[in-house]
Amino acid sequence: MKANDPTLKSWVEVPANSDFPIQNLPFGIGSSADGDTRVVSRIGDMVIDLRALWLLGYLEDLDFTMKDFDSTTLNGMMRKGKEGTRSLRNRLSDLFSSDNTEISANTEHIPQILLEIDKVTLLIPVCVGDYTDFYSSEQHAYNVGCMFRDPDNALMPNWKHLPVGYHGRASSIVVSGTPMHRPKGQQKINDDEPPVFGPCRLLDFELEMTFVTYEGKPLGDSISTEEADDYIFGMALFNDWSARDIQKWEYIPLGPFLAKSFATHVAPWIVTLDALEPFRVAGPVQDPKVLPYLEFSGNKHIDINLQVAIQPENSTEKVVTNSNYKHMYWNMNQQLAHHTSNGCNINVGDMMASGTISGPEEGQYGSMLEVSWKGTKPVSMPDGTERRFINDHDTVIMRGYSEKDNVRVGFGEVSVKVLPAK
Repeated sequence: MKANDPTLKSWVEVPANSDFPIQNLPFGIGSSADGDTRVVSRIGDMVIDLRALWLLGYLEDLDFTMKDFDSTTLNGMMRKGKEGTRSLRNRLSDLFSSDNTEISANTEHIPQILLEIDKVTLLIPVCVGDYTDFYSSEQHAYNVGCMFRDPDNALMPNWKHLPVGYHGRASSIVVSGTPMHRPKGQQKINDDEPPVFGPCRLLDFELEMTFVTYEGKPLGDSISTEEADDYIFGMALFNDWSARDIQKWEYIPLGPFLAKSFATHVAPWIVTLDALEPFRVAGPVQDPKVLPYLEFSGNKHIDINLQVAIQPENSTEKVVTNSNYKHMYWNMNQQLAHHTSNGCNINVGDMMASGTISGPEEGQYGSMLEVSWKGTKPVSMPDGTERRFINDHDTVIMRGYSEKDNVRVGFGEVSVKVLPAK
């Protein structure tokens, strides 16, 4: 695919180590100073206005309409399916490559098409109809099992037979930069006393990635692991917050509820699956052998470097973990195949999160529950304070990128400041 050519250069200046070279060209939704909202992409520190490209005639040969780009969500654009969005990304790659002068020679068009990143407000990129959260990192599941059960019984009997997941709350998914108030709820502080209601004491981040789907098959049909790539638009960074104390009291017998539904933050940029193809790697050996509907061929894992930092108010940030998406036990193709195996239909804009991503070594864990080992190993901050979980006024920052052949394709960041409970 030419758009992934590592030697490709752009006539737009791209800073060194940018997440957004010409090989990326992610999609999002941007609003200008006057509140006018449209579909955008990004190259370096510039936002590409796709509506302007359409109006100026640069996208007229593609199977899109003005309505697809003059929109507050990517959903309409994504209804064109894999071939539609692939042709759009390929056209953007061509327009902004250094050997193409269609735009660069029309200097009066450039200010209409390219907007400085600090002049654009980035919004949540899709209208999320449904949200599923998986639990697909073996190390994370093992760590949690060790903490709350024992090492010999860390993984539940079903865990290596199917991608465990639950149906989450789509309405509280918001974009990076949206402040979050500490949730309140019931907690059982002492086993021999009644529960109390109040602000969460054990607020935790969960380092995750989400994939976003195209329109799926009709209700009753399923998507195979072989077909799954055709139904996945792209991926984004995801912070799926957890209130550990609320969750511990409420989750039996039906699982996560208010401890998870208060807020989830997603990055504003969706990186297409096409852009991530060069970073495919083999996943772990799955033992025991999976059932036939979960079998797959080829490399379906992706090498994505991930990082989480905590920044106390009026202080500098401290990186508390460095992980990688390649450590997942279950891949996206298996997750989607399992999700639809009973005939469940998926819709355009659905989000399906990975679950907390933890690597095999200390320093690679994807939640404070693991980093501080249930609060027994506090983490020192630059201002002299310690963290077992997340404090009020902390900002949690997640970053991610893939890198190969001197090309870095990144996801930007998810940054969230925690405010006191209302």
